[in-house]
Amino acid sequence: MTRARATYVGLIAILLWALLALFTVGSAPTPPLLLNALCFAIGGGLGVIWGLITGNLSALRRVPWHVYAFGTIGLFGYHALYFSALRNAPAAEAGLIAYLWPLLIVLFSGLLPGERLRRGHLIGACLGLSGAALIILGGSTGFDPAHTKGYILAAACALMWSTYSVGSRRFGNVPTASVIVFCLASAVLSAGLHFAVEDTVWPAGKLGWASTIALGLGPVGLAFYVWDIGVKRGDIQLLGTASYSAPLLSTLALVAAGIATPSWKLALAALLITAGAVCAALASMKTDR
Repeated sequence: MTRARATYVGLIAILLWALLALFTVGSAPTPPLLLNALCFAIGGGLGVIWGLITGNLSALRRVPWHVYAFGTIGLFGYHALYFSALRNAPAAEAGLIAYLWPLLIVLFSGLLPGERLRRGHLIGACLGLSGAALIILGGSTGFDPAHTKGYILAAACALMWSTYSVGSRRFGNVPTASVIVFCLASAVLSAGLHFAVEDTVWPAGKLGWASTIALGLGPVGLAFYVWDIGVKRGDIQLLGTASYSAPLLSTLALVAAGIATPSWKLALAALLITAGAVCAALASMKTDR
């Protein structure tokens, strides 16, 4: 697979993550960790079916245990930290700090062999962060020192996902089928943590179950498989910058569904995020040449 094609495959993950908020709203009132367990189980099951059809399951025997540990900690750790951050700080501020991961991916990618970090990548990532801030903060009243614990957890969340994404490049020869084990192990860990700290509330009605299944098939399922391909073989710096389009596309999906209303901030955020993506793309073209 070429670098360009792998990048396009990785971009599919960003499109799928744009539906995360919409489907999460539909899955209410299921608590976060139970929802996580259900979605990861569906995502892992999707991978098993794909593996059976393609015959890739046999490759899982040759994957070292430390790779499985790395991937499971990445997927489960990110979500556990994210949910914990939202419980200890306002969602807007915690969400913005957590969304430092695309910028960290761009920065950390400069440490990878064969990668070159250009000024355009940094400018693009900063523009994207500015656009995301307009969307995520919204009517926020600002950062409060009383929620420092939540902010630290959100920062750890950003560090976790960026480290997982960039670290995956080190395991470029490990088959993407390994994500099956990451998902199933994350489902088991999420279920165990759910029974320890949450009350069990199943998805309500057909809409709730349909939203949960859609989450497992897409944003918390297929997205991790295509992201694995993108960060291992594609342009990781461009993918990092383009990731800031996820909150924009997510808000647009909510607007289309009548859950959110359009505003001038949304339009300005779109311009900033688009400009950031263009800067990163131009920088990547220079690197390729």
